Amino acid sequence: MFLKGKSAIVTGSTSGIGLAIARALAAEGASVMLNGFGEADTIEQARAEIEATSGARALHDAADMTKPDEIVAMVARCHDELGGPDVLVNNAGIQYVAPVHDFPVEKWDAILAINLSSAFHAMRAAVPLMREKGWGRIITTASAHSLVASPNKAAYVAAKHGVAGLTKAVALENATHGITVNCISPGYVWTPLVESQIPDTMKARGLTREQVMNDVLLAAQPTKELVTPEQVAAFALFLCRDEAKAITGANLSADGGWTAA
Repeated sequence: MFLKGKSAIVTGSTSGIGLAIARALAAEGASVMLNGFGEADTIEQARAEIEATSGARALHDAADMTKPDEIVAMVARCHDELGGPDVLVNNAGIQYVAPVHDFPVEKWDAILAINLSSAFHAMRAAVPLMREKGWGRIITTASAHSLVASPNKAAYVAAKHGVAGLTKAVALENATHGITVNCISPGYVWTPLVESQIPDTMKARGLTREQVMNDVLLAAQPTKELVTPEQVAAFALFLCRDEAKAITGANLSADGGWTAA
């Protein structure tokens, strides 16, 4: 349990990739602070299950990722109640699909706030605490869309390209402080976020559900398989190991070969 005695914040971790990462970190001994929205009973069940199966502490913080003050307060709460944070995983994200001329301004603002700016605010609050210890791991869930674009996703593509740049800058700033900063860029992962895109993509492109699955989602990935949350979690866990300390400022693909083409 190489993370025993350390703590982690995982944003957007009440389901999908974030929950898988939180479970993986806890299984290696880290106390974890979950974050995200959802049904209270469902969140409590996930929190309790992590504690029961890992023996690590697990808390939930409902900080709104569009509100910088709440993000800062969540980092401070982690520090006060769990220590650290030693590991910060910026995973919160939302999506909206529409051509740019029909893209609602409020959707643009929300996607940039949650997918990009929240990572900045969390890093800004956590980095000084990591510098005090001389050790830290910052991992942000980017996307294949941090490297390539798709139509009807202007805000998401812009935000994820921004995440890749933010990762590089913060990595360079902290290269001599024992802190690594990386992003993982999965292809399509079967999560509630991806599932929720299907009706919008059907509407935007005039396709059936089956066509979206086969001609949009799986068409992008040469393996013809969706990435699993557990695969992304295993990747994130490796980046926390001492063996990965030379990896920093990297945008690491886990996309079934999507961006190799």
